[in-house]
Amino acid sequence: MMNTIHTTKNLLNTPIDIKIQLAFMWTSLLFCYIYCDYFNLYPPGKMEEMMTGKHMLHHPWKLFAASVLMAVPSLMIFLSVSLAAKWSKIFNISFGLFYALFLGLILFSLDLDWYKFYVFFAMVEIVLAFLIFYKAYHWPKTNK
Repeated sequence: MMNTIHTTKNLLNTPIDIKIQLAFMWTSLLFCYIYCDYFNLYPPGKMEEMMTGKHMLHHPWKLFAASVLMAVPSLMIFLSVSLAAKWSKIFNISFGLFYALFLGLILFSLDLDWYKFYVFFAMVEIVLAFLIFYKAYHWPKTNK
């Protein structure tokens, strides 16, 4: 990584380490997940479905699978910063691409009536996941 500092009309613009950028992108992705799931409680009848057990996560294994899907981005915030560059790059490329494709599948399976917000969040999440993949794939090299 170059240690140069760029200035634009007297504003200091310091380069941000790739590991920090990736951790922030995973954080943003996770916030989108959380807010989307929160807003998902508002469509009419949703709370009743949850209270009667008529929802997508009605089985312990489905709930476990959803937990794993949510744990990975949470862990990637830490792993992006703490792993060696080689492993961080591999994990970010792998999980970034997986989540971009997975979220794309979700996007095309949505009913648009009450779920326009879900489509919006899915598009933002796909962009973030693809940016994670792209940034990790183009990880800066040393000059040595």
